[in-house]
Amino acid sequence: MKRFFKIFVFLFSFVVFTAMLEIPVSAQCALCRSSVESNRADEKLSKFGNGLNKGILFLVSVPYIMVGTVGFLWYRHNRKNKGK
Repeated sequence: MKRFFKIFVFLFSFVVFTAMLEIPVSAQCALCRSSVESNRADEKLSKFGNGLNKGILFLVSVPYIMVGTVGFLWYRHNRKNKGK
């Protein structure tokens, strides 16, 4: 059990650390990229690309949160059954 906890803490720390790094990437579809490039020159829409990237990250994070929640509930349920 202690080994599992150490591995979990290590992986969680690794994920949090890598999530805090700001590495420039261009992981957008061609349509989104062309929209951002065309709006980059406009002063009012200059933050459009930043908002688009944050929206993409939000959409990507939801499945991970759901899987993590199911995994935690499963772990807690199995831990209660072992105690009986």
